[in-house]
Amino acid sequence: MPHCYTALEELIYTFGGPWLFGFLLVGLLVLLALVLSVARMKFVGVDELPGPAPTQHGSQIDHSFPFLESLNEVLETNRNEESQSHVHRMYFMGPNTFSEPWHLPHTPPEQIKEIVYEGEFNRFVDEINAIATYHWWEGSLYSILCILAYPLAWSWLQWRRRIKLQRLREFVRSEYDHACLRSCRSRALYEGIKVAATSDLMLAYVDFFLGGDEKRTDLPPRLHQRFPMALLFGGDGSYMAPLSLHNDNILTSLMSQSVPPTTWYRFVSGLNAQLRLVRQGRFRVMFRPVIRWLETHANPALRICGLRVDLAWFQATACGYCQYGLLVYAVEGEPERTSFDGGAGAARTEQQSWDGSTFKENHQRTETFLTQDQGSSENLFRRKKTYGGIIDVNSLKMLEERRNIFYPLSFIIHNTKPVGHQDLVGLVISMLLLGDFSLVLLTLLQLYSISLADVFLALFILPLGILLPFPAGINALFSHGPRRSAGLARVYALWNITSLVNVVVAFICGYVHYHRQSSRKPSSFQPWNFSMDESEWWIFPVGLVLCKCIQSRLINWHVANLEIQDRSLYSTNFALFWQS
Repeated sequence: MPHCYTALEELIYTFGGPWLFGFLLVGLLVLLALVLSVARMKFVGVDELPGPAPTQHGSQIDHSFPFLESLNEVLETNRNEESQSHVHRMYFMGPNTFSEPWHLPHTPPEQIKEIVYEGEFNRFVDEINAIATYHWWEGSLYSILCILAYPLAWSWLQWRRRIKLQRLREFVRSEYDHACLRSCRSRALYEGIKVAATSDLMLAYVDFFLGGDEKRTDLPPRLHQRFPMALLFGGDGSYMAPLSLHNDNILTSLMSQSVPPTTWYRFVSGLNAQLRLVRQGRFRVMFRPVIRWLETHANPALRICGLRVDLAWFQATACGYCQYGLLVYAVEGEPERTSFDGGAGAARTEQQSWDGSTFKENHQRTETFLTQDQGSSENLFRRKKTYGGIIDVNSLKMLEERRNIFYPLSFIIHNTKPVGHQDLVGLVISMLLLGDFSLVLLTLLQLYSISLADVFLALFILPLGILLPFPAGINALFSHGPRRSAGLARVYALWNITSLVNVVVAFICGYVHYHRQSSRKPSSFQPWNFSMDESEWWIFPVGLVLCKCIQSRLINWHVANLEIQDRSLYSTNFALFWQS
């Protein structure tokens, strides 16, 4: 009987056979990748070009619009006045998920007991916690999407988080009567309380301010009166939400009482560069470089200002979620210390004597801070887990590693150091993206030679997961701005990994068909015959797996290049790091 070609074989032999077809396909992919890269550079412009880090928001007045300079000055003045009346920052507990939403403890912290009524504060906390709680159907839909398409589940979670934050801010800004505050002015003007959150929407906090009519000379407290001071990290160490220290105008203005703003900005940038490499499930190993960096780069520079920072953990919840952050306190330092006026930006040198009692007093306050029980009267937390502690090399082994079924994927998609060569990395990603889509089409054509049922299985287990990485990748490559591009590139990485399930389904379909065919008749070896009757059925699925793994590595570099544009942040040289 004459040999009947399948649809895939007809395509290959139309272009001269397997070898010539392969060379033509590779050449076409390179050409299309070059065209795509040129179009991307023309469309995106200079937004993603590597360069110096942008100026910190709020660090100086924007003079780029002269006709709005007066408005800029007013906003800058308002920010400084707001920071000067700041009393305390109270962090929400919980990672803001459907199973464990944000919540505040009912017991007011010691720092705000003098400016709030405790009974009304408990009512305020009840209303805040009720608003922060999610509906059952939101979590149910999230669970369904996790099974069908995890990238959609992540987008759904972020959308609901964003709406929840907007609802909390609107409630505090315009609906709540501020009855918990003692200040008559704050209650009348609906001021004195503000809710904000980090960009990853996992860490939220409530800022308390003076109303101006308290007539208290001891409020607001100066920086050294707040020690030891906790600064919690946003994120959870996952690929989509790496750990980071959030910096804003209030924190910068507060720290400027001891640390020059430029030094503080550099410290935060360097710390976040180290924190983004920490992976969830490997804290014991990944926190070691962070601790080493704090000892070799951060604390020697901060000690000149009379400060020290240590890595610490805080506020373990009933579900075992633990928040990490920094503990800032004073140490015995240099007799001469420089403080900065956050409004005018002018530095003045103050003579301060640092005796041994200062160091001992702050250590005693640190121990008190770390061992106080937050909310023990509510029985919401296991007593042994409500205590925090400083994390050092010796205590790292005591950290609890929480790993889920997706932990093995962290070895494929994770945050890395920047490698530079952004244009080259983008070109290779474009080539692999086109190659991935070509292999997907060839795989589907190969499965079509078996049956339409196999094509249906490969397409809809998971639904369209094998096709969606291509539009997600194009969207990430052609987006404006480093921050937006990095976020879309992470979503592209999720779709790329999710599509491996569809590739495995295609592999199983090909294996089952090959096993059936080989059991019916003896195999006859024909080199580079792409018929599903022969042993080359696995080439396209395996090629897809390799292509997707290489894509994941390149996406990691692409995201790192976008997020860390100053590679000196990873410098091991102390002088080079602080001079950059």
